[in-house]
Amino acid sequence: MKINNLLKTSSEWIRGENGGNRIVFSSRLRLARNLNHHAFPGWAKKAEREKVLALVQPAVAELPEMKDCVINDSMEHFTPLEKQVLVEQHLISREHAAKNTGSGLIISKNRTLSIMINEEDHLRIQSLRSGLQLKQLLKAVDKLDTELEEKLDFAFSPQIGYLTACPTNVGTGMRASAMMHLPALVLHDQITSIIKAVNKLGLAVRGLYGEGTEALGNLFQISNQMTLGESEADIVDKLTKVIVQVMEHEENARQKMLEDKSRVVADQVGRAYGVMMHSYSISSKEVLNLLSMLRLGVDLGLMPEEYRATIDELFIRTQPAHLQKDFERKLTTEERDGLRADLLRDRLKQVPEPNMKALSLGKATEGDKKKS
Repeated sequence: MKINNLLKTSSEWIRGENGGNRIVFSSRLRLARNLNHHAFPGWAKKAEREKVLALVQPAVAELPEMKDCVINDSMEHFTPLEKQVLVEQHLISREHAAKNTGSGLIISKNRTLSIMINEEDHLRIQSLRSGLQLKQLLKAVDKLDTELEEKLDFAFSPQIGYLTACPTNVGTGMRASAMMHLPALVLHDQITSIIKAVNKLGLAVRGLYGEGTEALGNLFQISNQMTLGESEADIVDKLTKVIVQVMEHEENARQKMLEDKSRVVADQVGRAYGVMMHSYSISSKEVLNLLSMLRLGVDLGLMPEEYRATIDELFIRTQPAHLQKDFERKLTTEERDGLRADLLRDRLKQVPEPNMKALSLGKATEGDKKKS
């Protein structure tokens, strides 16, 4: 497989290096850019897309940041399974996975940068890092944008900014987002009110793989919707402030859980560990929710911090395409569920059982006694 080298080690944003990814799992910043005098990819014929690819791909590959890139290829050279692995790694969009001739992909060695060529726009410049690092990402992506603009003639209007295939991206062409792990807000039934409040501020809340996807594993993407009339720095500042507020709400919800529902916390974390350690068939949806509880256990000091990276990596490695990557045939759902359970037992055998002594469980309440 073309992506085997990419999978030999975990991405920086999964390992949590330099970012501190306790509640904010990762940050992502993406710029949409198009070439002057060329039809947008959705309207361009095959010959036009190939012409754009021939112009853009060498310019991107020559960037200092793309030296020793791990992937530099055209999309028709990837199998459907390889494309799905890239989607699960958050290195390409689901839309780009559907592309073939005339579209390309370049990914940096450390996988913090991926550039999609002829997705919805001629270029989608994306940077991904662990934790809350939106300001650092803006600096890095702005540098790339400047370097590319010296080589390529971008479509730009002095009145409205960068021109894009979708009107909602016109202006800065920038989408910034943070993937947040919010289990306490979900368990406290506060997540709906938080989402409504965030939406009122002009921001979007989406699921694990972006627009139209479910918030599995208590993971939510919060991103800007406005790209016109505000500077890149202003968008990032506004988004960062909202993310910090959501982090505070999550921290408060966790503290309240420890004070009022410590037995519920112990039960959720303990069950998650027990199910994954003793299962022989488990679905991708179920495992994400169980890993979320195990991750919460690390956050609350019930399990050693050193195992956070192992748990975070399993969020990706237990997904369908990753499980299937070593096989030359498509596996059934039942086969994948069995492989997933085997992988979990193998990877988690090094992780110690949650230490519930860190919680003040107290005695069962009268309500608990009645339920029993």
